Amino acid sequence: MNKRIKELRKLLGLTQEEFASRIGIKRNTLANYEIGRNVPIDGIVFSICREYGVNEDWLRFGTGEMFPDVLPEDETAAAISEILEDVQCENAMYTLIKEFLINYQKSDPKTKKILDTYLNNVLEGYQKRKEDC
Repeated sequence: MNKRIKELRKLLGLTQEEFASRIGIKRNTLANYEIGRNVPIDGIVFSICREYGVNEDWLRFGTGEMFPDVLPEDETAAAISEILEDVQCENAMYTLIKEFLINYQKSDPKTKKILDTYLNNVLEGYQKRKEDC
């Protein structure tokens, strides 16, 4: 798990201090996880998964994708998931939307709120056009 924690942190472009702070631990605690000196307790693993939107099976065991295909359940995530099903055959568009969702999960709460407002407007327009088809 130590290598995957470090891989995630580097992928997110965060320092050990930034990564640790967002999950409520000290930088040296994270450093000990990354070098394999210590193994995080379940609560820390859950915090990493929740904060960064990481697939717990990937983090613990290296199985599956780093990021799950679906955001945590909320209205925006459910609507986006429906759109993903509609456009999955359009590989480039699907990839673009999936990348957006991954980055959405990494965003701070203030940014997510702004994006939620924007996405709700986009989704309303999409639903109207979909009904007209």
